[in-house]
Amino acid sequence: MRGHVRRFSIVVLLGLFLGALPSPPVQATPVYAEYLDLPALNADGEFGGGLHPALPLSAPPLLAALTAARADGIAPTRYATLLHQYWLVVATDNAGVDYADWEPYRGIAANTGTFTQVYVNYFRIAAARPDFYWAGLAGIAGGSFASGFFDVGDIGGVLSLAGIHELGTVVADLLRATPPDLVAAVPADIAALALHAPRLTEADLAWYQTRLMIMQKHIFIDLVPQHEAYLAEGMAGIEELYAAGLIDAGMHTAWTGIDSGTAAGRVDALLRMTDREQNHIVPDQWDQTALGRGGLGRVLTYVTTVAGKPAVPGTRAPGVYAPATVRAGGLGLRIPLPDFNWADRDSRWAYLTADLVPRHLDLTADPARAVSVYTDPFPDKLARGRILARLPELIADLTTQWQVVQ
Repeated sequence: MRGHVRRFSIVVLLGLFLGALPSPPVQATPVYAEYLDLPALNADGEFGGGLHPALPLSAPPLLAALTAARADGIAPTRYATLLHQYWLVVATDNAGVDYADWEPYRGIAANTGTFTQVYVNYFRIAAARPDFYWAGLAGIAGGSFASGFFDVGDIGGVLSLAGIHELGTVVADLLRATPPDLVAAVPADIAALALHAPRLTEADLAWYQTRLMIMQKHIFIDLVPQHEAYLAEGMAGIEELYAAGLIDAGMHTAWTGIDSGTAAGRVDALLRMTDREQNHIVPDQWDQTALGRGGLGRVLTYVTTVAGKPAVPGTRAPGVYAPATVRAGGLGLRIPLPDFNWADRDSRWAYLTADLVPRHLDLTADPARAVSVYTDPFPDKLARGRILARLPELIADLTTQWQVVQ
């Protein structure tokens, strides 16, 4: 019995002794743990909020998590969406854009300030870094694009009076006065403009505005964080984006070219970034837009093409660059309207590389002039490009330059 008691006492004492020993520290959950391996659910700009709902929308907590993940040697591919969100928030903060409030589906009234501020930001970047050729082009061409954006709203407001209704009616009248063989050969976009433009409603225009805002946001989400990463961290920032899989080899080469400080590197970067913008970021969205609204989407994208007047000095309007001409029955028809639709990626890319990009390179060859263009007040850029003020000239050109020739 005593032996049993002695053994019991030893067990109790041993338990008390072991209980008195310090416990191993409990491992705190890393601040970045819940942000690893997140998919970028909103990378194409369709909706409000961040790339993933779990991620904060302000820079300090994102940076804290990012810093900890780096310190712990976490593979960049695992914190890729966290990294992207951080530089995206930096980009919107520097642009003066409320990222949490940026929601294309809220409509034009709620997004007008953000839409214009995006282009103001491109000019800010380009004026500070004239070697960032793409930012300058995005601002200048975007100024023209923004003009069209506001014009869409204007046209919606005067639809019953003139605007796009009048444009379509004039084209329809000209077609009725054209020999049938030539009418049959007219490009489909021009025929659709005449047939469907008078059907456009404010709802159609509001839908199109939303499509434009989505594409604008998508471009910003993809390309502007790269600029901010380079501005803050140089090539180290670009290398991390590349290691995370957020940019491809083409973009890595583009930034290497800019970092080289050579003219050839800057030109190559402009072409690569423009290619990424037009042929990788938004082409599918242009396709979807052109197919939307029962065919009226393509009418609207053609109106954008007709109205386009890029503000890059020396650039030809699409209708001057590629006017439509047809031949049938021994006759020809010269039409002062574009022979392509901006929604079509191949013809859009041909116009950009043949006319817009070369003229922008001409501008960048004179840095002082380029900075002067970049710093020109943005409201003035908008006013110069608005189609509503140019509508009488457009109508006059149509009626005087629409010619049947032998």
